[in-house]
Amino acid sequence: MTPRHVQLDGEGRLRHFITTEGLSRQILTEILDTAENFATVGSQKIKKVPLLRGNTIVNLFFEPSTRTRTTFELAAKRLSADVLNLNINTSSASKGESLLDMLRNLEAMGSDMFVVRHNQSGAAQFIAEHVAPHISIINAGDGSHAHPTQAMLDMFTIRRHKPDFTRLRVAIIGDIMHSRVARSQIHALNILGVPEIRVVGPQTLIPQHAAHLGVHIHHSLETGLKDVDVVMMLRLQRERMEGALLPSAEEYFARFGLTQAKLALAAPDAIVMHPGPINRGVEIDSSVADGAQSVILEQVTNGIAVRMAVMSLVLGRGPRSEEAAP
Repeated sequence: MTPRHVQLDGEGRLRHFITTEGLSRQILTEILDTAENFATVGSQKIKKVPLLRGNTIVNLFFEPSTRTRTTFELAAKRLSADVLNLNINTSSASKGESLLDMLRNLEAMGSDMFVVRHNQSGAAQFIAEHVAPHISIINAGDGSHAHPTQAMLDMFTIRRHKPDFTRLRVAIIGDIMHSRVARSQIHALNILGVPEIRVVGPQTLIPQHAAHLGVHIHHSLETGLKDVDVVMMLRLQRERMEGALLPSAEEYFARFGLTQAKLALAAPDAIVMHPGPINRGVEIDSSVADGAQSVILEQVTNGIAVRMAVMSLVLGRGPRSEEAAP
């Protein structure tokens, strides 16, 4: 069963949100439009809407991520849902209880949605295939496979600055091979009609099949940045530098680190993005991360509205897909 079929119900509406891959432009646009409606909630005196009152959402994180878990928690609470944060390290899972047994117990508590983060690729889809029919799953990052809500908050941030995706050149820079963020970004950018997507990085961090994703491959930051409208930096995992994939953080920064001088090669109004947390002086210079072209903090703010949108659409069964099977 493909991720797309797992995600859609018989009416072609979102039942789960596991990956951006295979979804229609209609569904992605509906997420962005819905997020726009939620974008002002955080600036209101009472930062809540009653849309999901009475629903119970469980943050099921098998690996740590303070930023992602916190924004999901805020999103759920602003929708007036009840939220349970499950610490897997101290839960019954660490005492030998199986994953499926844990799910059954959580279902028995009246849960409506699991937000799942796991270090194994495919974990969110596995859970989606085994939960009770009334439970929805949102993938908060699984291994090196997908991080769809991060991709959608990135698309939302781009659209607020550059509304016409069909006129953009976008560069994604860094560890493409191991990045679930990059995969989800590439799928979303293609679906939304971006005509030129570049992936930039050393040969050891670009997967051999990357060209099949509909991207242009660059091993030089200078050529990869030339005239692009959006610069999407990726976090470099420290373990890559401790293995044989990279010589050192210093050499990586010299070749692929984003500085003001290198950013000048992009379009004058290019925006700079980063999913965080930032390794300053490794993938990006502080003057760029904190500079006028950076929208990194906007991404964090936008993440709450986008996750509110995804939760509301999934639990409301979302828009009908034009591409849904009859």
